[in-house]
Amino acid sequence: MATRTKFNIDFLGKRKLAMSFSLLLVIISLSSLAIRGLSFGIDFTGGTLVEVSYQDTVAIEDVRSTLSTEGFTDAIVQYFGTAKEVMIRVPLEGEEKGAQVSEKIMLALHNEQNEFVTDINPVSKEQACSSNGQQQVCQVQMRRVEFVGPQVGDELANQGGLAMLYALFGILAYVAFRFEWRFAVGSVIALVHDVVITLGVFSVFQMEFTLTVLAALLAVIGYSLNDTIVVFDRIRENFRKMRKETPLAIMNISINQTLPRTILTSLTTLLVLTSLFFFGGDIIHNFSVALILGVVIGTYSSIFIASPSVLMLGISRENLLQVKQEGGEQKTTAP
Repeated sequence: MATRTKFNIDFLGKRKLAMSFSLLLVIISLSSLAIRGLSFGIDFTGGTLVEVSYQDTVAIEDVRSTLSTEGFTDAIVQYFGTAKEVMIRVPLEGEEKGAQVSEKIMLALHNEQNEFVTDINPVSKEQACSSNGQQQVCQVQMRRVEFVGPQVGDELANQGGLAMLYALFGILAYVAFRFEWRFAVGSVIALVHDVVITLGVFSVFQMEFTLTVLAALLAVIGYSLNDTIVVFDRIRENFRKMRKETPLAIMNISINQTLPRTILTSLTTLLVLTSLFFFGGDIIHNFSVALILGVVIGTYSSIFIASPSVLMLGISRENLLQVKQEGGEQKTTAP
């Protein structure tokens, strides 16, 4: 007989309430995605990214106001690294090339600071930097310029969506091979649940969706699957040991037995992600938000979605206890 756990929470007894709650969240998420869509970053829509460095600290509001005055009303301005380094992202508009847009941005910042330097317009470098003894002092310098065309953005969006689909199909095949098809379907239901709700949060609050957020979603799939596989392993083990228990009771016991590991893993992961959220800066803010959502929702789904889904598909002891006999024949053990 398998070792009992000190926890005795009736998780599956609350499965109808949990799945109703999840269904509501999924409906809200899908509705928001259909009506409002995602707020794609320039990684997907195309645009220009400019990183500049100031000699002294600068207020984001001042930079945003300066760019808005010069016509860049949709510019996204964020710190990266320190309060002296600013990242400016401008969506694709008209037929202007990235070099033209970045030069206009630097000219706008120059008009504010009266000094600037840019590699695109090297002739103005002497005007941009003032003399300070033996050194030249430049108030704002261009560090990096990137331009993403609309075709590249569409390709990245398509490839990102395909990557998620390939991951889900690969997981379906892996879990079906390792366990049983009901477990495979249950794990994919839980993963789709996690991804849809995470995307729904980004859609509802119109948070910018970039390549880093897409990478976070793929990481969430892996994290959630790992937690689900641990629970499934214990369920399979207990199905073979607890001959007198019902499938529902065995699943409840298995979830309670793995609960300390689940809580410890989730809390330590959230501790790191919370530090990234508060101290990582604006550049990885949405990345950390996606991971935090994924860990919380993934932990919830491994308990309340994956196992109940397997139970609803009619899992029984006979589906797991296939013992090989002599001659290569298989016999199902009696309960």
